[in-house]
Amino acid sequence: MASEKIIKMKEEEVKKLAEKMKDASLVLLTDYRGISVADDTALRKTVRTVGAEYCVIKNNITRRALKECGIEIDEALVGPTAVIITQEEYLPALKAIYKYSKSNQFYSIKGGVLEGKVSSVEELNTLAQLPSREELISKFLGSIQSPIANFARVIKQIAEKLLELETEEIADKRGMFQLFSNLIRNRMTKK
Repeated sequence: MASEKIIKMKEEEVKKLAEKMKDASLVLLTDYRGISVADDTALRKTVRTVGAEYCVIKNNITRRALKECGIEIDEALVGPTAVIITQEEYLPALKAIYKYSKSNQFYSIKGGVLEGKVSSVEELNTLAQLPSREELISKFLGSIQSPIANFARVIKQIAEKLLELETEEIADKRGMFQLFSNLIRNRMTKK
């Protein structure tokens, strides 16, 4: 039987992990079997750059921490499991893990918790493939800007055409003025 010191230490670890999970926008459970140390290090660095934490924790401790948060996801806690936790925007971390899992056949997403709700692998993969918030905003602004730009071009063409017509009209008026002045001059010279 485990000593009381070890039990206290594990209880404290569960408590700390549960606190992180309560505040998390994303808790992702992944299978890291078969990836090299270099790949694991690179992945940890990538995950840190998007504001998430990557750690390997015993399944039993992870299970207990999730239960403390009122979440049961036992089917994902089989075999070696890496846990990715972020309190920030969940999409960048999810996209980073999804991208890595697509480039490495050994690494896979097992399941996760998204803003307190258990999510399946399919839901997480679908969400990871969506464009980011910034991409959606730029597409939206581009679609708004396009009609405005077209309207501005039409207005400019109308203004240019009006200017061209006015220039022709002025030229016509000058021609008429010269014609009348020549007629008047001719009549005066005949008298």
